[in-house]
This record gives sequence, C-alpha cells and structure tokens, in this order.
Amino acid sequence: MQSGDEEEEIDEKSAAQMLVLAHAYRVPWLKRRCEEAIGSRLTAESVVDTMQLAALCDAPQLHLRCTRLLAKEFKAVEKTEAWRFLQENDPWLELDILQRLHDADLRRRKWRRKRAEQGVYVELSEAMDCLSHICTEGCTEVGPVGRAPAAAPCPAYATACRGLQLLIRHFSRCHRTSCPRCQRMRKEEEKKAAKAKAKAKAGDDDDKWGLLVKKVRVARAMSSLGKRRQMSCSQC
Repeated sequence: MQSGDEEEEIDEKSAAQMLVLAHAYRVPWLKRRCEEAIGSRLTAESVVDTMQLAALCDAPQLHLRCTRLLAKEFKAVEKTEAWRFLQENDPWLELDILQRLHDADLRRRKWRRKRAEQGVYVELSEAMDCLSHICTEGCTEVGPVGRAPAAAPCPAYATACRGLQLLIRHFSRCHRTSCPRCQRMRKEEEKKAAKAKAKAKAGDDDDKWGLLVKKVRVARAMSSLGKRRQMSCSQC
C-alpha cells in the first residue's frame, strides 16, 4: 500500500483482493484497513457480495456494517441483481440474512419497549413522591387540613404535582353521576379491575405487584443517578 492519492486508487480497485490475502496470510493491520476501506463504500448494490466476502474472510466488523446497511435499506437491496441471484442460487444464505434482520428488528423493538416502560415507571415514581408530598406537607392548592398552602410549588416535580392537585380538586367537587370525565375514567377503571381479577385467579397477583414495586424502585434509582450526573457535569 502506498501513500496519498495512489493509496486511494489501489484501495478502490483491489481492496477485496487485499482483504482475502490479508486473511489468508494473517496480517491483522492490513485486514482492518481493508475492512474500513470496503465498509466506507458500501452501497445497496454491493452489500450482498460484501457480506459474503466478510463471512469468508472472518471480518466481523465488515459483516456488522453490511447487516446495518441491509436493515436500513432492505427495500433497495431487494431490487438489486445481487439479491435476485442470491435468491436463485443460495436460499440458505437468503434465509440466514432474513433471520438476522428479523432478530435485529426484535431486539430494536424490545429496547424501545423497555425504554417506554422505564419512562412509565419513572412517572409512577414521581407521582408517588408527589402524592406523599401533597398528603403530608401540602402544596400550593391541596394539602392536609389545618395547614396553610405553600407559597411556591415543589421544585422537584412541579408539573406532576400540579396535575395531581387538579385531579384531587376535581374529584372532591364534581358530581360523578353527571360528570362525563369521571364516568369515562370509572368505566376504564372497571375494565382494568375486571382484567386484573381474571389474571389474579392464576395466583400470580402478588408476584406481579412485587415485580412492579421492584421496577419502580429501579426506575427511581436510575432517575436519581441520572440527575446526579447532570448536576456534576454542570458544576464542572
């Protein structure tokens, strides 16, 4: 390999051949350079052939880049001549690629679902803290009997605390028989309660409550840890 523009020209023409030679003669640094050179020029037209090359030459980084490009531009890859040739001549490799894409999609969905669940548990933890604060100390609009309202909302969860206070005031004053909002919420709660009773017959209700408490505690710990990191970074 030479330097400057000549190096770019050699890489452009013979990076695949050099990767094969580097793999055969066990030259790790050259193999990594070839992987980077090939991976930087991946396209929908070349990704199928490049993935086969990466598998033959035991190039995991290049294989990973091919998998990511396949997942990102699979519709374009399906229209290429290389993919049609693969379907006709190597159905097992086609099946392996589709399985990898399916597994990657499942992992992505699972990660998104966990992120969403974590957000729900954080909100539940904040709501529990706000409710405890309102019932014991009181806030700007709602509080214990005989205690003056606070001059300013709690700094920790101002938005959540405000929402809970509005709900408490609404439930304490409205006529539930004629309030459409309360009727709708009551129907939803009745449906949830019926589902919970049906599931509780299996005998795992206590386990689910224990798991919920555990997840809320973990979410609270993670949230407080993130806030500490933000504070430490801001002080730096």
